[in-house]
Amino acid sequence: MNKKYDLKNFGWNDFFEAEFAEFAKDEQCPARVAVEHRNNYELYSEFGDLIAEKSGKLFYDAEDTNLLPAVGDWVVIKHMPAEKKAFITAILPRKTKFSRKKAGSTTEEQIVAANVDTVFIMSSLNQDLNLRRIERYMAMAWDNDVKPVVLLSKADLCEDIYAKLVVVQEAFAGTDVHIISAQKKAGIDELLQHFEGNKTIAVIGSSGVGKSTLINSMLDWEKMDVSDIGLYKDKGRHTTTHRELTLVPGGGLIIDTPGMREIQLWEGAEGLSELFEDIEKLIVECKFSDCKHESEPGCAVKGAIHRGELDEGRFKSYKKLLSEVSYFERKQDKKAQIEEKKKWKKISQLGKQIGKEKRK
Repeated sequence: MNKKYDLKNFGWNDFFEAEFAEFAKDEQCPARVAVEHRNNYELYSEFGDLIAEKSGKLFYDAEDTNLLPAVGDWVVIKHMPAEKKAFITAILPRKTKFSRKKAGSTTEEQIVAANVDTVFIMSSLNQDLNLRRIERYMAMAWDNDVKPVVLLSKADLCEDIYAKLVVVQEAFAGTDVHIISAQKKAGIDELLQHFEGNKTIAVIGSSGVGKSTLINSMLDWEKMDVSDIGLYKDKGRHTTTHRELTLVPGGGLIIDTPGMREIQLWEGAEGLSELFEDIEKLIVECKFSDCKHESEPGCAVKGAIHRGELDEGRFKSYKKLLSEVSYFERKQDKKAQIEEKKKWKKISQLGKQIGKEKRK
């Protein structure tokens, strides 16, 4: 294959170039994960689209799924042109990641998308806006050093658009908010600014808010299957069942994600501080350092709520998210302690075995 594709079109930059330097001498190549399947990956590379099989030491040694390639990752490959496939040998360090706690009772991180510059947080205008859900997405974005942008979709099905826009802008001051109608292709052109410089955008939101319809509008062709959604309810089938990184005409890349039924923060402490900076400033002003913000005298938080300067629902959301983050931090610490004990147990057993062999 003689034709070479410019890796910059896929988001390659100086950061990844520097990380790849140690692998270049082994005649290996960089590639970016576009789609993850059960047994293989679809990759973008300088040789065009490639299929990489799941095999080798990288996959055998990985103890957690977050150590395996995710959509958006830059990986190191051994290219086999005669067979039109490749083998992944390593993952380059992630510049950013968008992750959450894996659904279920296990304490495990799930990488939603890697090396994302901006995340489009979509919420439909033809139902009651769920600010609490948007807050969770925002906290996830800030904690992972990903810029959040709020998209209010299905504007063609809403009668009080600007009233809802004001509510969102006041709740998330300083965050870009766009009103769009993907069906009518209204407001789509304004989103192109976020892709400049071959940036990577992940699109997240509940099932049925119009993520796939948005991507179809941006790509101008039916890449994603889209189900019909009822006029007044957003309870349709979410049609995206896997994450996929796609090139956008004109530059940049976009990642569609399945609708998330369960959104649990993986880390989140820094994200909460960024999102709820106003509340944390009030907490410092409380009379008592251990104030529970319930009935204590001199509570700056309660004072702000009574004066109408702070929404009580927003404060309750902050407390709930903070409690959730603290809980999972404790679980992660406990998991780390268990793993450490297992490691030293193996070392001890190996030492005993070596000792027995020496005594023979």
